[in-house]
Amino acid sequence: MEGGATAPGSGGKLAVFTDVEVFGFIKQRRQVRKHAVRRQAFLSELIVGDYVVHIDHGIARFAGMVTMSLDGGEREYLALEYGAGDKLYVPSDQVDRVSSYIGPRGQPPALSRLGTQEWARAKQRVKRSAGAIAQELLALYAAREVIPGFAYSPDSIWQQEMEASFPYIETPDQLEAVREAKADMESPKPMDRLVCGDVGYGKTEVAIRAAFKAVMDGRQVAVLVPTTILAQQHFASFSQRLGAFPLRVEVLSRFRSEGEQRTVIEGLASGSVDICIGTHRLLQRDIAFKNLGLVIIDEEQRFGVAHKERLKQMRKEVDVLTLSATPIPRTLHISLAGVRDMSTMETPPEERLAIETYVAEYDERLVRGAIIRELERGGQVFFVHNRVQTISRLAQGLAALVPEAVVAIAHGQMAEEELESTMFAFSQGKIDVLASTTIIESGLDMPNVNTIIVNECDKLGLTQLYQLRGRVGRGSNRAYAYFLYKRGRQLTPSAQKRLKTISQATELGAGFRIAMKDLEIRGAGNLLGTEQSGHVGAVGFDLYCRLLGEAVAELRDSPAPAPRPPAPTIELPLPAYIPEHYISDVSTRLALYQRLTKVESAEEATDMAQELGDRFGEPPLPAKNLLYIVKIKAIAAAGGVRSISTKDGQAILKLEDKIPENSYGDGVKIGHSQLRLDLKRLGEGWPSALEEVLKRLASPKEDSPL
Repeated sequence: MEGGATAPGSGGKLAVFTDVEVFGFIKQRRQVRKHAVRRQAFLSELIVGDYVVHIDHGIARFAGMVTMSLDGGEREYLALEYGAGDKLYVPSDQVDRVSSYIGPRGQPPALSRLGTQEWARAKQRVKRSAGAIAQELLALYAAREVIPGFAYSPDSIWQQEMEASFPYIETPDQLEAVREAKADMESPKPMDRLVCGDVGYGKTEVAIRAAFKAVMDGRQVAVLVPTTILAQQHFASFSQRLGAFPLRVEVLSRFRSEGEQRTVIEGLASGSVDICIGTHRLLQRDIAFKNLGLVIIDEEQRFGVAHKERLKQMRKEVDVLTLSATPIPRTLHISLAGVRDMSTMETPPEERLAIETYVAEYDERLVRGAIIRELERGGQVFFVHNRVQTISRLAQGLAALVPEAVVAIAHGQMAEEELESTMFAFSQGKIDVLASTTIIESGLDMPNVNTIIVNECDKLGLTQLYQLRGRVGRGSNRAYAYFLYKRGRQLTPSAQKRLKTISQATELGAGFRIAMKDLEIRGAGNLLGTEQSGHVGAVGFDLYCRLLGEAVAELRDSPAPAPRPPAPTIELPLPAYIPEHYISDVSTRLALYQRLTKVESAEEATDMAQELGDRFGEPPLPAKNLLYIVKIKAIAAAGGVRSISTKDGQAILKLEDKIPENSYGDGVKIGHSQLRLDLKRLGEGWPSALEEVLKRLASPKEDSPL
């Protein structure tokens, strides 16, 4: 409708406009494809020789998968090796009792012994320690529970209009993170939420919506970022999204002149500046807000100790929203322990592709080839060299190696005007290769840059490597990351682990896994102190977090959730496992076993059967039997069945309570709390008959005969 159209019969008083006329774009609807990294799926990365923790039996070494037959029922088991040559075979339906071992600084742990009280004593010791650290953590965060915060109003019409102007379709995770942040803000308790989402997954939009909500209620917003370049980019993003509304967005960084900074500071004090984006300059003593309501922190790990102390003080007073792709271990730990709230964003944006990652020795032919390939498709290149003293010489070498390219330099010690003009020229496509330090590490969004080369990568931390790789691949083009180290250099074991992790963690949404691996490599010592590090080593990080979470819940006097009844044990004379000839990859089988342990309904079991067929073809008989057992286990749980076993040609069902009155069909003997099915009498159809009996138990009111 060009220029809008009047509705029929309206007398010309009602004008109707399309989205494209109002906003200048059309939101393209799309099928959302969930491509999440399951945090519980770390077990699927096990390789033979890795250390694991069985919650009941302690620390062991994973020795592979074995198939064994017991009482006519063939199963696949995880073989675990314990101290003094002890072995434990864990059935595939109990893999949820096992987790990967993550300990301090990757030191090999002492293996537990079976049949002793050693593991129980270690768990008890760690539980006491977790109680002590829980008290410290809660004391740190208790102030925001007690001090009344500001309860924001429900969304205004302007809030809805601003959110509707977002030119992309929000991912489900993004919408959930926004909903949770708004719910926190509308509560009188000060918010302290961590939004953990991979690079480019839309965390900034979550921040913009929270900031706008704060401003709508007359409060000011401070957005803290680690670098001046990122401050400028966030300023551009916030200004573009909020430009249609009567509010003032400012930026405070060394790119601004003294006069401009003074004007912004005065505006913060008077309340005329609504949103201020800045580096640690915002935390200095000469900064005073008239009515600060929300602090948004981007990549908290980049701020120093003194800054974090100031932020800690802010947490007691105002709402705090922290954004991170790879949260620092302490932040991650506190979130996992339930002291701090966390939203995870795991759905990739539309058309996002995983980044091709290479780790290799430095080779000029490789570097030239990578740059030329990118230039030939009209793209640009980041070349990271984190030494200011030698970056000029390196840039000259690049210019000689690739004379076709325009090469420029960017680092934090340059004059503000020079750095700003260089970054602007690069963003405009006037520079082909930007030789820079890690100043580009955080948050830069340049969709035309799809190749990054990191020189002397072994000197950088895992989180840094991951953040740097996240600077490319933000559009729909395939991106490439090259991590290079000096030819002939002997890498340290820690550097080898970092580079192995970054080369393997290439899937979309790997940030959470990177943070966990970073914890393993760097150790938990700087997480909780040396003493706690020893306790983490005793039981592994996963179980330590669980015990700490329980201690926090106890100290908070949180109402204990109703204990879930134990899952029924099913022992039937059926071969039930995923054969190696059907799915040869051990990691994939482990991941599927882990998912099958979490199936809670017959519908979920049917969905899993459908997925197996779609991914791997028609399941063989043992896999079909496994799916059948998973299905009847869910039905049995709903019917109060404690166990199903076979003896002397009979299937024996033991129930928690008295057998409900019903018609269970021929071949079924009914006791007080036990049912027996005559398998010989039922013949080959006994599995179907057993399923029907279980359905009768789960729905006793349905009284129709079999």
